[in-house]
Amino acid sequence: MKPIRIGTRGSKLALYQAHHIAGLLENRGMKSETVVIDTTGDKIQNVSIAKIGSKGVFTQELEDQLETGDIDIAVHSAKDMQSSLPEGFELIAFSEREKVNDIILSHQPRIIYDNPNLPLVIGTSSTRRIATLKHFFPHIKTVEMRGNLQTRISKMESGVCDALLLAYAGVHRMEYDHMIRQILPADVFIPAVGQGSIAVEAHAALDPGLRKKIREAAHHEETGYRLQAERSFLKVLEGGCSIPVFALGKVLGQQLSLEGGVLSLDGSKRVCFEVHGTVDEAEEMGQQLAHKVLQADGRQMLDEIKKTLGK
Repeated sequence: MKPIRIGTRGSKLALYQAHHIAGLLENRGMKSETVVIDTTGDKIQNVSIAKIGSKGVFTQELEDQLETGDIDIAVHSAKDMQSSLPEGFELIAFSEREKVNDIILSHQPRIIYDNPNLPLVIGTSSTRRIATLKHFFPHIKTVEMRGNLQTRISKMESGVCDALLLAYAGVHRMEYDHMIRQILPADVFIPAVGQGSIAVEAHAALDPGLRKKIREAAHHEETGYRLQAERSFLKVLEGGCSIPVFALGKVLGQQLSLEGGVLSLDGSKRVCFEVHGTVDEAEEMGQQLAHKVLQADGRQMLDEIKKTLGK
């Protein structure tokens, strides 16, 4: 059997994720090789994701090579995946989810984010994180921060900001835990859909037997239910990387809870609800939550956001 060709972006974090999936495949006796592909999001570093566009910023070039068969699977951060994939593409596996929290990372030993009397400048490129800060902690100033983790840390240390607001998963995988100053509560900083998991994408042309073997090796069932609910919610809302939408599914036995909503770009409005059901109802729960959000001013908020961002 030929090695499975794994397409990935070239950053250290992306390569970590690809090697993690390669390790899971190897545990099942499958050999693989890594194919590095530059994406639009990697090439354009001086413009925010919101301005580049939310669809396929980190995925388009990998999907092109999946379709041509130059790679067998593509590996992504699950949170980078758009809510609706192009025809013929499918996410066939989600790795076991890392801790989902956002964190504050800094070279300064003491960072206090919740005291309005202490000025603080935080670097982030996420509209969700910026809106969350504006809603709960309006005293915090933010600066645009693009680039891989190492680049962002270098910019921070040069004085661009006091701290960075990031996902725990990427920081932990890159072994920067010693710079984490705060692990933020997930009920306040509800994460992006899929945050903490690695997604495996394939094209319909992939051999069904190979597809099955890859899924069996790489897919984590509980994480799959959680992300099925979250992505179902995101799909109804037509959310992308540039829209401040958030959701978090939790599984206990066969029970599933899903909390999620949307923030206005300026943080002045926040709509958030929670629904409950079983893991077998994950898809329907995501849709149910989305309709609750849309009916409670969410639709108007999303229209305003897309108008502002020129969507």
